[in-house]
Amino acid sequence: MERKKWYTFGTREVVFAALGAALYGVLSYLTNMLALPAAGNLAFRPAVCIPMFFGVAFGPLVGFISGFLGNIIGDFLSGWGFWFWWDLGNGIMGLIPGFAYLFIKDFRSPRSLIIADVLSVLGVIVGMLLASLSEIFVSGIDFRTAIVGYFVPAALTNIINGIILVPILMIAYDAIVARTGR
Repeated sequence: MERKKWYTFGTREVVFAALGAALYGVLSYLTNMLALPAAGNLAFRPAVCIPMFFGVAFGPLVGFISGFLGNIIGDFLSGWGFWFWWDLGNGIMGLIPGFAYLFIKDFRSPRSLIIADVLSVLGVIVGMLLASLSEIFVSGIDFRTAIVGYFVPAALTNIINGIILVPILMIAYDAIVARTGR
């Protein structure tokens, strides 16, 4: 078996990054009206599993682009505008789980599902912490509001969605690949 490289980015990865970004953008738009009780424009987004899964399945660069561009698309469709640090944070939520791509061979094994979940949680923590703390400089809020008002609600919902939905997508994807022989 050929050794996987995390930095591979060819035609296949471009296609999957575009597909991931489009899926994340449209699916997040559909739930952006479900506001979280928070300090800012935070919404309940089960679609956060898309960049996480695309990272796990196709590599960290695909995960990053899916999260970064997908968040831009979803926010644009929702009329929220461009928030670079939140877009970057969503990209990180796809990038970090994408490093599971190097270690996973069987998407159905408990070891693979645990690796994907652990890296998804880490991606959420890093991505949402960066985005939340950026509000201190961008919006002039205090540290407590950044953590309690932004980070906690965003991270908790994204972690729960990721832990539940990423393994489901991995098992479904594995079944599709096995059935089609690709």
